[in-house]
Amino acid sequence: MKNDKLIMNGDQMQRTLERLSYEILERISDFSSLALIGIQRRGVDLARRIKKILEQKTNTRLDLGKLDINLYRDDWTNLASTPFINSTDIQFDLSGKDIVLVDDVLFTGRTVRAALEAILDFGRPRTIKLLVLIDRGHRELPIHADFVGKKVNTSRRELVHVLTKERDDEDRVILEGE
Repeated sequence: MKNDKLIMNGDQMQRTLERLSYEILERISDFSSLALIGIQRRGVDLARRIKKILEQKTNTRLDLGKLDINLYRDDWTNLASTPFINSTDIQFDLSGKDIVLVDDVLFTGRTVRAALEAILDFGRPRTIKLLVLIDRGHRELPIHADFVGKKVNTSRRELVHVLTKERDDEDRVILEGE
């Protein structure tokens, strides 16, 4: 833990989520078709907060879904690995929707690939835009975020931990060093 570096404190995280919400407002014109889907677990926490900000600014009720991607992952290569399954809860029709897919950290792109595959099992949205709090690079797939809170240069061995009040009793982002 001595090599840990604070990337964002709680106030910085809140300001970043507000900025990202304003970017959504600037780039998506039809809020009647907008919906948010958070990737379990902390992506859901962030999506809830963004939804609240957007609803306050637009006076529009937005749909929010929770997505578990574990069964769509491509790294469960043997039967000895048992994924921890969270819940998926999408209670609205995705057809014709403009989806903002929310995750905490973008790394290799494999989680996002799994999320896209899972979403398409629920319907065919008009568009899917990706919002991430942290983009740490090191892509293995041709995936990029449309909305980025902060880009952080990391080594492959470093870890980025996003903590949320909902799960961890505090908001902060930490870079765990080598």
